[in-house]
Amino acid sequence: MKKTIWACMLAWCGLASAASPEAPPLSGHYYLQDVREVGAELLLKPDGSFEWGMSYGAVDQYAQGSWKAQGGKVELHSAAPEKAPVFRPFRDEEFRIRRPAEEGSWLAIVGMPGVGPMAGVEISFQSRSGKVLTAVTDRNGDAMVSAPEGEAWSKAGLRRNGGKDQPQWFDVPEERSAQRLAAFAVDDAAYLRQPPFQNLILMVRKDGKLEVDDGAGRMVYARQDAGKGE
Repeated sequence: MKKTIWACMLAWCGLASAASPEAPPLSGHYYLQDVREVGAELLLKPDGSFEWGMSYGAVDQYAQGSWKAQGGKVELHSAAPEKAPVFRPFRDEEFRIRRPAEEGSWLAIVGMPGVGPMAGVEISFQSRSGKVLTAVTDRNGDAMVSAPEGEAWSKAGLRRNGGKDQPQWFDVPEERSAQRLAAFAVDDAAYLRQPPFQNLILMVRKDGKLEVDDGAGRMVYARQDAGKGE
């Protein structure tokens, strides 16, 4: 069942296409074997990128990035999604936080309403006089700065921390400015998930399967040839 779910998800993302005849020998679609109640898939694409997903119980994990084969190993390196997130202010019906921020501070909250917070967003807080202060959202999706004395919060610019995205600027309504609190939604829940690993090394076995010991036990991934079975 888990295998079928992840196959559908990868196919929906356009990731389950078969490798071309010129593809490196290790590229292909791999499935986790013989682990009860856990489903996992690994897609090594010919262009050197990968997609990985694991599902167990109510937990779903996902990672993407680049891979390379070296010395009998496959090395996975996670990376953030390439496309820039799209932000928007919370709508009135989504804004359920009624208390103002701490006295003398401005607070911005970033996430997806009803889903969860987004960490790692750089917030530029601009006052009406043009002063700009910056902070980065934490694991709770909160970013806070000390408000300049006598200033009112006017605009907010959002972008991924450390990225090359251009900030997306929004006016802060009078009510939010008075509360010293504003909230912004992101367009894709994928940005809420932190990669379960930054780097992962799998050993290439003689039978062509990939094996990894992540400290919790040995896991073996077997490649499925295009067009065979579920």
